[in-house]
Amino acid sequence: MPELLTLKQIIEARNTIQPFVHRTVLDHSTTFSSLTGGEIYLKMENLQKTGSFKVRGAANKIANLSLEDKKKGVLAASAGNHAQGVAMAASRVGISATIVMPEGAPLAKVSATEGYGAKVILAGSVYDDAYQKAVEVQSETGATFIHAFNDFDVMAGQGTICLEIIEDLPEVDTILVPIGGGGLIAGIAVAVKSLNRKVRVIGVEAEGAPCMLHALHIGKPAPLDKASTLADGIAVKCAGDLTFPTVRNYVDDIVTVGEEEISEAILTLMERTKSIAEGAGAVTLAAALQRKVDLTGKNAVLILSGGNIDVNFLAQIIERGLRRSGRSMIFQTILPDKPGNLEKVLELIAQEHGNIVTVEHSRYDLRIPLRYARVSMTLETQNFEHQQRIIMRLGKAGYPVQMITTSP
Repeated sequence: MPELLTLKQIIEARNTIQPFVHRTVLDHSTTFSSLTGGEIYLKMENLQKTGSFKVRGAANKIANLSLEDKKKGVLAASAGNHAQGVAMAASRVGISATIVMPEGAPLAKVSATEGYGAKVILAGSVYDDAYQKAVEVQSETGATFIHAFNDFDVMAGQGTICLEIIEDLPEVDTILVPIGGGGLIAGIAVAVKSLNRKVRVIGVEAEGAPCMLHALHIGKPAPLDKASTLADGIAVKCAGDLTFPTVRNYVDDIVTVGEEEISEAILTLMERTKSIAEGAGAVTLAAALQRKVDLTGKNAVLILSGGNIDVNFLAQIIERGLRRSGRSMIFQTILPDKPGNLEKVLELIAQEHGNIVTVEHSRYDLRIPLRYARVSMTLETQNFEHQQRIIMRLGKAGYPVQMITTSP
């Protein structure tokens, strides 16, 4: 049976990584407190150097390497955040780094990793595929492999987050932690249970990649058939054999959140706190907002583990969120192809205070009669009620509306 992580290792890690990392803010949220019934605090690791907590574990591991190992350089497999952490820590101590990333890794994460001076190799569709490629590269180069989670030095580095939480909020009752392979929650669970066993530690996984729940269910780490989630930072097929015993011994519960719940949490966080989290970073907020964990009357800390999200993907999340909440609508209507008809439609919408974003007018659509035109519009609206008022107003004026569920 493998040894377990200790509080002593985490305290030592804190001293080791101090020159490499920020002490991130623990921010109380009145808005999320009112929505959940507890006192909600956000641990803003999305504002950490490299945009993620991962630099903590990477810096601790690299700092503890021997001189001989440092000369050989380091190697890592990562969906992006661990990659940047390893790349930055390696550059700070002047050693070479090679990172294997999944082919679908966000461009922002790939570019940032290269920006820290690392060589990037793209391979496979998820972390586990990239890991297999990294094993091949290691056999060829002899570089020291820095595992993303299944390493005691890495786990100890991640656990330093909890030391900051306990100092800033001694009365904490519950900590919600994202789970991928388990390095973050293992470090946090050991730290908090060593200092105060009454504090609950709740893990949050994506429904499409519940590798730790799977491991707990069968009693050992074993790969899922697939790991598919927009939360690419926790899209891990198999929990670590070092992280698993710690999670089993110290974590109180694990819950899962769906894709739409994660997406909604990302958008809600942007609107309410003006802060950006990636999918993996937002799963704790998703769990809290969806009441997956009872936080009523609790001092709860949600760890926002990272903020490295692709801008184009973020735009999709925003648009989908606006459509789901009734603040955006796309529709089409058919009108006689005569001067003044389009102007009438626009005037009716203006009278109902709809804000027109786009207009497409086509008389050549073969699906409509001759001498008629199809008009498609995207509007900004207040809510679904507001949309219904616009639809009824146009219908009464002779312009029946057909809602479009996908962009024309």
